Amino acid sequence: MVPFSRFEAKTILKLSGPIVIAQLTQTMMYVVDTLMAGQVGVVDMAAVAVGSALWLPILLTFQGLLLALTPIIAQHFGSGQPKAIVSDLYQGALLALGLSALIFIGMQFIHIPFNLMDIDGELKVKALAYLGYVAYGIFPAAGYMVLRNLFEGIGYTKAAMWISFIGILVNIPANYVFIYGKLGMPALGGPGCGLVTSLVFVAMFLAMLIYAAFGKRTTAYRLSLHSYKPNLAAISRILALGTPIAFAMFFEVTLFTCIPLMIAHLGPDVVAAHQIASNFCAMVFMLPLSIGLATTIRVGHLVGSKDLPELRSAIGSAMVIGIGMAMLIACFTFLLRDQVASLYSKDPEVLALAAAILVLACFYQISDAIQVICSCALRGLKHTKPIFYITFIAYWPIGFGTGSILGLTDFIVPRMGAAGFWVGIVIGLSVAALLLAILLLKQLKRIEHDGFEAVADSSPSMH
Repeated sequence: MVPFSRFEAKTILKLSGPIVIAQLTQTMMYVVDTLMAGQVGVVDMAAVAVGSALWLPILLTFQGLLLALTPIIAQHFGSGQPKAIVSDLYQGALLALGLSALIFIGMQFIHIPFNLMDIDGELKVKALAYLGYVAYGIFPAAGYMVLRNLFEGIGYTKAAMWISFIGILVNIPANYVFIYGKLGMPALGGPGCGLVTSLVFVAMFLAMLIYAAFGKRTTAYRLSLHSYKPNLAAISRILALGTPIAFAMFFEVTLFTCIPLMIAHLGPDVVAAHQIASNFCAMVFMLPLSIGLATTIRVGHLVGSKDLPELRSAIGSAMVIGIGMAMLIACFTFLLRDQVASLYSKDPEVLALAAAILVLACFYQISDAIQVICSCALRGLKHTKPIFYITFIAYWPIGFGTGSILGLTDFIVPRMGAAGFWVGIVIGLSVAALLLAILLLKQLKRIEHDGFEAVADSSPSMH
């Protein structure tokens, strides 16, 4: 029986409330980009879709790596070690800066994979222009991510919520100016979304930096360090914990975002229909994801304070909330699929394709909730290495492999196009949910048998 605690349920919901608002608001920015680019034309919407298919995996994989800071900081917080928090945060910031520079340099050669793909000429030009603008956003995005991990690690999740409001307030009017060419600016169309995305990251980083520098919640962490030199041992520990998280996010994100690249030759209508379904599903996924991120924080705190019974209750309560939420999302998606699709486009063929894909999306909601909560709980326990193998096998050979066979060949059934890939997503996420749940149960039994030394904090000690 899954342990459920009303206290833990309230705690997780309290933590997840601001997170879900922040996540939804940030996801809404991509929804706004798609909607506003779609008003220019199908090619502009498809350019944002194809450009995002390369940019989002890079950005979210980078974010996944830095998410290692959340459980590290949460465990330090649970055991009352503010100096350790500041030290690890600083080393994380140095790591983020170095990786940002590498990503920016790599983005200057993004045209190389594009030249290998069979993509319409105008679509390729606009997608590359989008990526050229958005690459500049990686530096402020990195700073924002590091500071967000600080606030969430200490259990103050409202910071990201308030900052996300600033982001959306910049995003909408700036899109209007740069997409449509207002206030004397050139009309950039879909590529304008890339420029605006970079401007939004600048605004959010500056706001978060001011919040961290002057807010009461961070007073205890405005400390001078013994040394400001890079600590290779500390950076290595962050990388060791964060790399499996990063790849797990990469495998899941690319399961969705590589599909436009695989179906681009089928035409802009098919890509646009997939983008509508993917966009909406990314938005509603923020609900179980936020429960998962709150679970990481709560698990980290309880590991730091070494409270096993409460740890079990916290994970069980998160699972009950997540599954209930997934069932509601599935019902909502099925009943309102036509209305949802009509928000994005007026093209009858695009609407029909998108509505059909949204029906398939209903089938993986529970599996998706289970896998994300299990994965986030394992992050809180700092047990991330097996997540890498599970997500790779489930999402690529099983999920993407099945999707490619069903979507692009007549090997099993007549070619299904985009819908075939979504069947693969359902299968891949279901396998991931099962394997991650088994892994989490084994880890909890290990703690019960060996004590919290099984997940002992591996962060460097402060002197």
